[in-house]
Amino acid sequence: MKDTDITRLVYAHLLCIFSIILSTLLPSLFLENFSILETHLTWLCICSAFVTAVNLVLYLIVKPNAPSKRSSLSHKVARFLKCCIYFLMSCFGFHVIFVLYGAPLIELVLETFLFAVTLSTFTTVPCLCLLGPNIKAWLRVFSRNGVTSVWENSLQITTVFSFLGSWLGAFPIPLDWERPWQVWPISCTLGATFGYVAGLIISPLWIYWNRKQLTYKNN
Repeated sequence: MKDTDITRLVYAHLLCIFSIILSTLLPSLFLENFSILETHLTWLCICSAFVTAVNLVLYLIVKPNAPSKRSSLSHKVARFLKCCIYFLMSCFGFHVIFVLYGAPLIELVLETFLFAVTLSTFTTVPCLCLLGPNIKAWLRVFSRNGVTSVWENSLQITTVFSFLGSWLGAFPIPLDWERPWQVWPISCTLGATFGYVAGLIISPLWIYWNRKQLTYKNN
């Protein structure tokens, strides 16, 4: 493992964190009464757009995986359309899971779906950018000892932390505190966001700390 790979990973993660900070601060300059709590749905849309854009730009520039030999325009268009379909499937899939776990079925449908979009942005979008619409590669990366690079190792950690954060964020909702952030799905989306940021911070540190023990098949 090269230290330059870890350094590139750190810079990429810092940009992802910056995109979330920017999505919180920048809209307040243009939108009146903008805040995470008061205009939560607007913030979810902006945050998802910012994080997606940064992920796309990063993986186009850094190119952690070798480019495919099939680089024709038709292949690229088909790959892009597949990625869009996978992302939509992820959003609807998460939406159904949230409902099965107790989210309102009819009320707050938009809120639930935007939460699904946000969680898909933190988990599915990086997978699509790094691995493409390849289910076998996804199963390999999220299986035991299946990673082949620091990028895939980081993908594991950030995805798990995003899921963990959204799950922990659900705990305050039934508590009788009567706080504005307990309204569905604010605490869950905040938990997912904090989990994603925590994963971005922890993964390079964990990889650097264990770099002597980590071995990858392509090294």
